[in-house]
Amino acid sequence: MTRAASLLVAALAGALALSSLAAAQSRTEPQGRAKSAEDRNQPVTVDADRMERFGKEGLVIFTGNVVARQNNSVQYADRMEVYLDEKGDRILRTVSTGSVRIITRDCRTGTARRAEYFDLEQRIVLIGNARVWQEDNVVSGEIITIFLSQDRSVVQSGKQERVKAVFYPREEKRDGQAAAKPQAPCRN
Repeated sequence: MTRAASLLVAALAGALALSSLAAAQSRTEPQGRAKSAEDRNQPVTVDADRMERFGKEGLVIFTGNVVARQNNSVQYADRMEVYLDEKGDRILRTVSTGSVRIITRDCRTGTARRAEYFDLEQRIVLIGNARVWQEDNVVSGEIITIFLSQDRSVVQSGKQERVKAVFYPREEKRDGQAAAKPQAPCRN
């Protein structure tokens, strides 16, 4: 996978985790490391038609038009299971299913039938017709696994289709830097 693909996938992955958005963006934003603690401490708000909490299991289930937001990133799903630590203070794992769509604060988007986030491993897995894109650049496969702390991602094909990636070259300035394309703010 090219560096551009890795950056695209890694940056999107942070939004899935919501609580670790800064880790995914630290490679693409100059102040990423300085913002990491600040982003992780931002509140996570979840709107849904229904919420059910299982205290002994440390599980909270949101169903029906689930919208989870943190620091101007948003995740949509039909259902989201949130697994908490023993004290209920920290999200250990999330599982989102049904029309999963993620939009990061820097306008990167991803879709899949299922998204799983593992906090201790800093790993996110998009499963089922997984697709990640920004502007015209896109990566797709049956499963996209993002290792946030390693700045590494793996895209796997399915039985019916192979991995596909399309990247468009950026316009170059005279000094060799990529030209910044004016971009309207994304709607999350």
